[in-house]
Amino acid sequence: MPKDTSIKSVLIIGSGPIVIGQACEFDYAGSQSARSIREEGIEVILINSNPATIMTDPTMADHVYLKPLTTKSIIEILKEHPQIDSVLPTMGGQTALNLCLEADEKGIWKDFGVKMIGVDVNAINITEDREQFKQLLKKINVPSAPAEICTSYLRGKEIAQEFGFPLVIRPSFTLGGTGAAIVYKKEEFDEKLTYGLEMSPIHEVLIDKALMGWKEYELELLRDKNDNVVIICSIENMDPMGIHTGDSITVAPAMTLSDTTFQKMRDYAILMMRSIGNFAGGCNVQFAVSPDDKEDIVAIEINPRVSRSSALASKATGYPIAKIASKLALGYNLDELQNQITKSTSALFEPTLDYVIVKIPRWNFDKFEGADRTLGLQMKSVGEVMGIGRSFQEALHKATQSLEIKRNGLGADGKGYTNYEQIIEKLTYASWDRVFVIYDAIAMGIPLSRIHEITKIDMWFLKQYEELYTLEKEISNYKVETLPRELLLEAKQKGFADRQIAHMMGCLESQVHSLRDVMNINRVFKLVDTCAAEFKAKTPYYYSTFEAEIEKADGTRYVDNESVVTDKKKIIVLGSGPNRIGQGIEFDYSCVHGVLAAKECGYETIMINCNPETVSTDFDTADKLYFEPVFWEHIYDIIQHEKPEGVIVQLGGQTALKLAEKLSKYGIKIIGTSFDALDLAEDRGSFSELLTELNIPFPQFGIAETADEASALADVLDFPLLIRPSYVLGGQGMKIVINKQELEEHVINLLKTIPGNKLLLDHYLDGAIEAEADAICDGENVYIIGIMEHIEPCGVHSGDSNATLPPFNLGEFVMQQIKDHTKRIALALKTVGLINIQFAIKDDTVYIIEANPRASRTVPFIAKAYGEPYVNYATKVMLGHNKVTDFTFNPQLKGFAIKQPVFSFSKFQNVNKALGPEMKSTGESILFIDDLKDDQFYELYSRRKMYLSK
Repeated sequence: MPKDTSIKSVLIIGSGPIVIGQACEFDYAGSQSARSIREEGIEVILINSNPATIMTDPTMADHVYLKPLTTKSIIEILKEHPQIDSVLPTMGGQTALNLCLEADEKGIWKDFGVKMIGVDVNAINITEDREQFKQLLKKINVPSAPAEICTSYLRGKEIAQEFGFPLVIRPSFTLGGTGAAIVYKKEEFDEKLTYGLEMSPIHEVLIDKALMGWKEYELELLRDKNDNVVIICSIENMDPMGIHTGDSITVAPAMTLSDTTFQKMRDYAILMMRSIGNFAGGCNVQFAVSPDDKEDIVAIEINPRVSRSSALASKATGYPIAKIASKLALGYNLDELQNQITKSTSALFEPTLDYVIVKIPRWNFDKFEGADRTLGLQMKSVGEVMGIGRSFQEALHKATQSLEIKRNGLGADGKGYTNYEQIIEKLTYASWDRVFVIYDAIAMGIPLSRIHEITKIDMWFLKQYEELYTLEKEISNYKVETLPRELLLEAKQKGFADRQIAHMMGCLESQVHSLRDVMNINRVFKLVDTCAAEFKAKTPYYYSTFEAEIEKADGTRYVDNESVVTDKKKIIVLGSGPNRIGQGIEFDYSCVHGVLAAKECGYETIMINCNPETVSTDFDTADKLYFEPVFWEHIYDIIQHEKPEGVIVQLGGQTALKLAEKLSKYGIKIIGTSFDALDLAEDRGSFSELLTELNIPFPQFGIAETADEASALADVLDFPLLIRPSYVLGGQGMKIVINKQELEEHVINLLKTIPGNKLLLDHYLDGAIEAEADAICDGENVYIIGIMEHIEPCGVHSGDSNATLPPFNLGEFVMQQIKDHTKRIALALKTVGLINIQFAIKDDTVYIIEANPRASRTVPFIAKAYGEPYVNYATKVMLGHNKVTDFTFNPQLKGFAIKQPVFSFSKFQNVNKALGPEMKSTGESILFIDDLKDDQFYELYSRRKMYLSK
């Protein structure tokens, strides 16, 4: 069936601000969907309240509405655009589905003659309503766990009595496992049941018998209107049931499943997908499998929309699920569409993987003081990384190297746990770092059978770990001069980093790299081509690995490298790695715009990133994508292979910036602001000296490297004091202290977590107003793109503050100081590209808090508020292609735009929700108001002092 020609104008609903459980995978889905639908000549209107995304970029749709995701906004848009005939709700996570249902219940779609495409109300209800879903499984003979629906406290008590413990409580219509819990003991049941009923919007929970220790699998499927179904990817959770899949280490393809069970699982998934009503698009089905020889299968849930797992599956296979799902929603069948990678075969096929991918979540527990750090049914991670390798071991190592938690991979870095009780406890109560703890347990000599008994992780995975440890022990017997080639090659094929191998032999990382050069053990690059090289792929999407040499008949030896280097001028853009608090989707926005601007300047663009949720890792964003850790060794090998003109580091947040020193040391050109200038701004001491020379005021400060020095400084500076470490992002480790005891405690803690760091002690300007400015500078000219005033007082981290653009009550005298300081600092730092400067204003004097010569969190917000492509301009300036004076700036904003932070505290009970200098928000939304009389502004302003904590 070809596309439905009655569809002329589609409304796509986005997922709103980033929260735990709903992150930038929906920006990826929404962006792909908008492009896919517009390719068909159909108008796209888009609603989303998140200013940091590519999805809400003016170029993505015919009309973009940055409005709150409410039925009121939907009605406003439908009145403005009476031509809208269809709505696609499957690209915006649970938020979009719930909003679509609400609009349906209120009769809005009917009133405006809009039809839902891609899914219908029955399909949403049947999969979201736990009771209906249970009945459906019964009807189609798909096994499910013993479970009962409960809408009252008393009924819950009866069910618990009937089933016995452990039990699982799952609220209906929630996302990311909100309110879900495993109850082991009778004593904790009342509290968890009450919480679950409160969290469900319809006050309903499903109580089921806990399948603890069962294995968990997911299948990603696509279905068209003709009932063709393809399985895009099988995903195995390394962790057994009991840990939310978003917090699980997952592996694709499935590793420990027998073929007969896999076929049975496929049949069940296809049956479930075909029985949920009128549905064409992407779907995620989860199963539990008993860990014995019987391999009994139980269906857990089905999601009739794209999900975090579909973003992962798209990157894992190269099959763009959201793009194809959008075409299916328009009425196409799979056999009428093209495989996007080969461009010569049909989309009605199942990808074949000749590699392994491993996903590891990224947590931020340090931001949630007092949080329960054990993992369970409620998702707690803020992002994720993916590693691609020729073996599970290589992919696992690459994923651990991508996490950016100061680890070099598994073991061999001197940072493992060595305390028996601590290891056993971390294995018993699943900890966020258990991926490393398993290795430490093996190193300590704890038998695999004991680790399996505690964790229920399949023995196959544990044996893979054991092999890695055995290899580490063997290499440790050698010195760099005596290490045999075959051992070094094996270590590289299993993913060990040069610096880990150096640790094993007690030498330098550079010596191992040189040894690899001498022995000709070089990284080769392979294509992700969806079809295991059966057909020729046109898409430049690569991962690296190491291969043994192949010998030809004539005796010549070679390794097969599939990444062909062109003779074009090239630019590498370093991505921002996994999402975390303080560094989120806004840097992905900047990277994507940087890539597009470099293309416009005639460069071949190369993207390096390891975050599967993002648009920057879409296979057709850059001319070449290397899905690799943003980790020195990988980057250096790619640079040696590609020989670019230079590397852009200022768009990828702190991740990319931290590599600037290494790049500079190795003589690799940094595009834009030089490393020396970046370093000067980061080094609090040197930067303050620069401000003194410029005669620009800043809070009195001093630098301390020990608790004694800090105590002596306190006598000079006076309390309250703000303590800040150097080279951190998102206010990590910042705190306001009011006496010597607090000061000593915090300094000792900081130096323990960040050894050797220079700490800056500022006199805290109590009661000051905070403001910030973003600007573009070409070394000679400065253009301030926006000045924002924070509604909260100075002391709340800028990422956690509500901020207005333009400022709402700064006088002309203060504004002039801000403009003057910004221009003078940008020029003094020899900035080429973007710069963000933060100010504290007290008694009409503007003090400098800090300057960051890079893209900031606020750049996408200002670009959306003013409707100007500032990152595009800044990149062209960095490349020396343009001067600031070449652009005609014409910002358009009626009234004010307010950046509103969004928090995910609901995932952590008993956490202190007070705000301070360390950032805690996971995302943001944008609010437009006409004037300061607006009720929403008044409410924000009246609450501004509520949350300040020290």
